[in-house]
Formats: sequence, C-alpha cells, structure tokens
Amino acid sequence: MLAIFQAAGWPIWLLLIASIIAVALIVERLIYLRREKILPKGLLDEVIRVYRAGKVTPEVVDKLEENSPLGAVLASALRNVDAPRDVMKESIEEAGRGVAHGLERFLTTLGTIASLAPLMGLFGTVVGMIEIFGAQSPTGGNNPAQLAHGISVALYNTGFGLAIAMPALVFYRHFRALVDSFIVEMELQAVKFVDVVHGTRK
Repeated sequence: MLAIFQAAGWPIWLLLIASIIAVALIVERLIYLRREKILPKGLLDEVIRVYRAGKVTPEVVDKLEENSPLGAVLASALRNVDAPRDVMKESIEEAGRGVAHGLERFLTTLGTIASLAPLMGLFGTVVGMIEIFGAQSPTGGNNPAQLAHGISVALYNTGFGLAIAMPALVFYRHFRALVDSFIVEMELQAVKFVDVVHGTRK
C-alpha cells in the first residue's frame, strides 16, 4: 500500500486526508441518523397521553426536549400549549428549523468532498503530466524512470479521486433524502399534536 502511495506522488496525500474525513463523517452520520433515535416510536402518543392527563410540568417538557429531535419539536409545542394555534405552530416551526440544522450537520462538508475529490485527482493528473513532460531531455530522449513515475502519478490520482468521490456522493444524497424525510415526518406529527390540542382531531 505504501508503494502505491509513493508511486502516486505527493498529491495522493491530499486525497488520503479527504478520504479519512469522508469515512469519519459517513460513519458518524450513519450512527446519528437512525430513525429510532430521531423519531422514537410511540413518542407522539405518549405526549398526547401526558397532555390529556394534565401532567405537563417544566420537568416533563425538559426531559422530552432532551429525548430526541422529535421530542425537541413536541416540547416546543407543549411550552406554548395555552397559546393560540398560530403561535403554537410558529413555535414548532422555529424549533423545527433548529432541529433540521442539527440533522444536516456535516452534510455540507461531505458534499464538498464529493465535489472536490475529482478535482483533486485532476490536480494530481496535471502534476503527473508535468513530470512526464519534464522527463523529456533537450536532445529528444527521455528518462524512462521519470516518465513511468509521471504516468503513475497521473493515473493513480485520477483513480483515487473518483474512488473517493463516488461513495461520498452516494452517501451525501442518501443522507439528504433521509434528513428531508425525517423533517417531513416531524412536521406531520407536530401538526397532529396541534390539532389534538385545539380539538380538531381526536
């Protein structure tokens, strides 16, 4: 493996750093963006039961807020449970924006790596081409070792750049779609709770 990195030249180290960051972000998001952690099953029903039982206290609301992102949105609704419907929905939307920001954490970085990796590979290719042209001597001959090294730099960097970009782009798209689905589901559950509070739904 070290021999490959040496053959690929110094530009490959930039790609190696990018790949390590991408893998770390993908693993972190896979662990964090789990449905049971973001949208705990039965949480809305439990909140409705607590509300109808008249057991809403500051301690209960604080505990709910720390439970999950959905809990944070519902906790915002509970804090404004005596407010008019519009005020309650506005507080939910504000909480939802904060939760969405947390769910989208690191996705911009992952998307940047997916876009930048091919360009970094192209940069390595250009460096390799420069070495190839540098292998040409004034008399028209060339240095075979330097020529071979230039070709290695060009091809390895192109290959590594694409190898990093493809999975990074796939996971970026996957996480974006996942976050969007979570946000929609949270909005639906929050609206259902608002309807329950204001008597339009049983």
